[in-house]
Amino acid sequence: MGFLSDALSRIKPSATIVITQKARDLRAAGRDVISLSVGEPDFDTPDNIKEAAIAAIRRGETKYPPVSGIPALREAIAKKFARENGLTYEPKQTIVGTGGKQVIYNAFLATLNPGDEVIVPRPYWVSYPEMVALCGGTPVFVDTTLERAFKLQPADLEAAITPRTKWVLLNSPSNPSGAAYSRSEMKALTDVLMKHPHVWVLTDDMYEHLVYGDFEFVTPAQVEPGLYERTLTMNGVSKSYAMTGWRIGYAAGPEHLIKAMDFVQGQQTSGAATISQWAAVEALNGPQDHLAEFRKAFEARRDLVVSMLNQTSLLECPVPEGAFYVYPSCRKAIGLTAPSGKTIETDEDFVTELLEAEGVAAVHGSAFGLGPNFRISYATSNALLEDACNRIQRFCNSLA
Repeated sequence: MGFLSDALSRIKPSATIVITQKARDLRAAGRDVISLSVGEPDFDTPDNIKEAAIAAIRRGETKYPPVSGIPALREAIAKKFARENGLTYEPKQTIVGTGGKQVIYNAFLATLNPGDEVIVPRPYWVSYPEMVALCGGTPVFVDTTLERAFKLQPADLEAAITPRTKWVLLNSPSNPSGAAYSRSEMKALTDVLMKHPHVWVLTDDMYEHLVYGDFEFVTPAQVEPGLYERTLTMNGVSKSYAMTGWRIGYAAGPEHLIKAMDFVQGQQTSGAATISQWAAVEALNGPQDHLAEFRKAFEARRDLVVSMLNQTSLLECPVPEGAFYVYPSCRKAIGLTAPSGKTIETDEDFVTELLEAEGVAAVHGSAFGLGPNFRISYATSNALLEDACNRIQRFCNSLA
């Protein structure tokens, strides 16, 4: 009998963390490496938020918090959903976790039994299927296509639903593709879900504020009020407020589900860091001026990267509506030979050889369940992005 849990055999390590660490190691060894693998804004947390945290420390807000979050933050979350999404929640219908990942994990741990299915569109954030598997559920993958902008199609959703389906997991804007659903596209999906009252919706809205042009963000329970009683709407402060290290995610949903998640969290981590929670209160209630600046910068970076990647005939890069990722296809590079002499047989080969030859770290699409693609995060400076894209062009031109 082995010492380690059988559950570990059901999951894989996070590819984004592995690639990012490899880039760090190469840089530490003296290599000139540009890392485009991490999903983290390069902006600093706005000063008003940092000052709110400092003030909380000085007030002595350093004790154990309630498991589901301090009252001020739960109230701020309820106000945020009303103000920005037209969703009415009482503070008792909200919960705060140590990052969005914990919120999703707690929801699955509180609801999944062996054999329960969770529909996960591909490409997906690397942690989704692993969290489902750790909680005893079965991920059911539904492919999207580049031609359909990596968006789940209503007919494909309908075909994937079975009597064992418990959740559908939607992420808009998406990590890794940046794809986001318009109101009409979201309505087409919610129309399908209205026909299946046993299916719940878990929506990951972490990139809500990072949408570009005149795109209007919507979330499922906002588009279809009939889904309100079976939707968990998850969000957080990590991306839009440049607060990745503060580790605050939150959600709102039916009170009985929130109570079950509170029960799980109470035996797991208890409440999230008090100081981070007070910072999040300021993030949600305070000035939102920085959001327009973030969007303007990210949109310019998106346009730069898409333009430069599409200048090489080997890559095809659609224009995403949101987040800070692009997800180009490297299908035309498969079968070609890299400068090292290795034949590129997969998207993982492509990003491995790109890192070795040109010092650019990206994440292979198969890690997100759909290839041959790769993910680039453009959450870094224009100068570094231009340098990286020049290197990618040079690498593509070197393939024979």
